[in-house]
Amino acid sequence: MCRNGRAARKERRRLRKEGRRPGPPGPYALLPWLLMGLGSFSNLFQGETPNPWIGGIGLLAFNSLYISVVFRGFVKERRESPVSYVLLGAMAAITFGLAIGYGGSWLLFFPLLSLACGTILRHRWLAAGLLGLAVAACLIAVWRDDSASTPWTLGYGTFISGAVTAAILTLSETVMELRSTRQELARTAVEKERLRFSRDLHDLLGHTLSVIVVKSEAARRLAPRDMDAALSQVADIESVGRQALTEIREAVTGYREGSLATELDRARSALTAAGIEPSVLRSGPPLAPQTEALLGWVVREAVTNVVRHSTATTCAFVVEGTPDRVHLTVTDDGRTPPVPPTPGIGGTGLKGLTERLTLAGGSLEAGPGPAGGFVVTAELPADAAGGGAAGDG
Repeated sequence: MCRNGRAARKERRRLRKEGRRPGPPGPYALLPWLLMGLGSFSNLFQGETPNPWIGGIGLLAFNSLYISVVFRGFVKERRESPVSYVLLGAMAAITFGLAIGYGGSWLLFFPLLSLACGTILRHRWLAAGLLGLAVAACLIAVWRDDSASTPWTLGYGTFISGAVTAAILTLSETVMELRSTRQELARTAVEKERLRFSRDLHDLLGHTLSVIVVKSEAARRLAPRDMDAALSQVADIESVGRQALTEIREAVTGYREGSLATELDRARSALTAAGIEPSVLRSGPPLAPQTEALLGWVVREAVTNVVRHSTATTCAFVVEGTPDRVHLTVTDDGRTPPVPPTPGIGGTGLKGLTERLTLAGGSLEAGPGPAGGFVVTAELPADAAGGGAAGDG
């Protein structure tokens, strides 16, 4: 219980640390820029603005729209909503009206409008909007000739305000997306490793337990009439168990590379103990280790199914190789399953093997043979790779 508590606290600390990482700035970071409108407010307060009620309503409306637009700009779905563009258009109308009507410090609403555009607009719309605002600010400043700053400075400030805002927000959003993608890739890698382990464990234990059961039954039958033969079967059970322990340890660390020859020898032993006559025919050049390992899994799964599910008396293994491809066929003369499996799809083990061989550039088919019995056919490139960690066995 204490260990679980420590793990939970460690996870909470990790999540808090993750939350403290730099991300996109929030909308509150853009609110202090409203202080640029203090000059206009001062003019209203001191009575220097004609028609102060119009100016006051315009100032209140502009600030309200600015806050609304900025907060919408930080949520992608709301930013791309038509409402955001309507609000931005209303801001532009108020800005042009106040700038043309009052001039002076009221022209500083152009940089504020540009900031709002930087939170909403993207790509070509952003470039066109900022360029249009900058030119309009310069022209109105020249026409009014009472700007608090030179016309070109006002135009430059208008353009750069929106450009920098859009660049920072776009870069921050990209960083957040990359971080999310990295976390998703890490989770996918963990899930993939879990699937690899579950598959290996299924294949290892399924085959091993089947062999142990078959040899135990053989030992029980032989014990009353031939104790030496029964003891030999018991010794085989001990050997199979020890080998299974070694293979499980190797599967946990991901370093297990099976040998096709070893698996064929084990198949002979398991089938003989079950009263099934095995035969092996192998031809072709030596195979790459990964190809041998994959074919070894096919042999292991096929033997497990023959011992468990069939009433076969014979089982034949044929390995035919060329410099480019290798074929493995496992054929038994047992009864056909009640529902014939679709080629390439059988029980849980065969499904997992199909995924493995597909990832390695090969294929697996399993189904009733033309003369009865059951046939498993595997095909792989002679230098297959990458099939050891896929799917769930």
